[in-house]
Amino acid sequence: MAAGASRIFVSHLADVAVFDPNGDQVGRVRDLVCMLRVGRRPPRLLGLVVELTTRRRIFLPMTRVTGIESGQVITTGVLNVRRFEQRPTERLVFGDLLDRRVKLVETDDEVTVLDLSVQQLPARREWEVDRVFVRKGKGRAFRRSRGETLTVEWSAVTGFSLEEHGQGAESLLATFEQLRPADLANVLHHLSAKRRAEVAAALDDDRLADVLEQLPEDDQIEILGKLQKERAADVLEAMDPDDAADLLAELPEDEKERLLSLMQPDDAADMRRLMAYEEKTAGGLMTTEPIVLRPDATVADALARVRSPDLSPALAAQVYVCRPPDETPTGKYLGTVHFQRLLRDPPYTLVSALVDDDPQSLSPDAALPVVAGFFATYDMVAAPVVDESGALLGVVTVDDVLDHMLPEDWREAEFDLSDEGATHGS
Repeated sequence: MAAGASRIFVSHLADVAVFDPNGDQVGRVRDLVCMLRVGRRPPRLLGLVVELTTRRRIFLPMTRVTGIESGQVITTGVLNVRRFEQRPTERLVFGDLLDRRVKLVETDDEVTVLDLSVQQLPARREWEVDRVFVRKGKGRAFRRSRGETLTVEWSAVTGFSLEEHGQGAESLLATFEQLRPADLANVLHHLSAKRRAEVAAALDDDRLADVLEQLPEDDQIEILGKLQKERAADVLEAMDPDDAADLLAELPEDEKERLLSLMQPDDAADMRRLMAYEEKTAGGLMTTEPIVLRPDATVADALARVRSPDLSPALAAQVYVCRPPDETPTGKYLGTVHFQRLLRDPPYTLVSALVDDDPQSLSPDAALPVVAGFFATYDMVAAPVVDESGALLGVVTVDDVLDHMLPEDWREAEFDLSDEGATHGS
């Protein structure tokens, strides 16, 4: 949905054509997938069930939808053609929610769900089901009169949401939904192996990827090993490339190669490139997905890229100006522009006019102490990694430096996050 677009009723998406960025049709929408929550909170819209021209039905995450307009859905062009399988925590909007009998909270009247509306949350990549179109009445009188119709907020009806009780993975997910990935990772770490596998299997790919990045290595390997191989490859693709490469490097060679063969070729190539470096070097620490701009890009272009909600704060802190190609490894690296500098200059200014006169960078073979010293010397939150030819290979972020400098079991430590602990320390 384009920014500022009005809400869309799901009935308008039935059988809508799905196109790639080049305008080629890849399939049609057959259903929408959402996740219900405890209480009256609106469900998250996870993605679309798309039927390809081959009749295979696949899952298209909302993170790969760039627009819903004029009776069509536009995607990023990246599709996973693995056959769609509904998970325990998921509900199909057409198949499970429409024509359902629910009650109005205020009057306790029974109503029938005719339609639902969806809307993208402001400045975020998440979508929610926000309103319900219902018809009042039941029985013979209802069939004769057709009943009064009205549109209400999701919170104004009851009969959809998950029950608060129960110990299944579904209830656990609803309870932990608001936890940050690091906090949910801590919860998973302390669950039994069986329950940990159940919860991991029920999480969507992006959420599981975020959580895996925060787990100790043994837990990562255990969870990944219990997923279907196709899904394990999807989750690895959703992880930050450096974290995914670290995890792959710990797997047996045959399992690693099988997972790489199931990944998108570009993602697999990034993984192989990162695994070629020693773990505690700049090359082994870096991510291959920084913000890269060509010299003729403007400040407005740079700020638009920095605003992406998919970026971590460290990656959004600066842009890297390079000659084509503008995907790592790039053409000649020209320099870095911090977002604070972008905010001080007119939108039409070329980023090439704002780069440092003496750009500092790391060699991919720089050892961890050298990398840490570089960050301390130049007060960096992210640092470019450049090879002998002058090409930008990737970027090391400060969180990855800290991850590798702390004790191996630091993720298992308990931290005092109370006001007293945060203010006064130990």
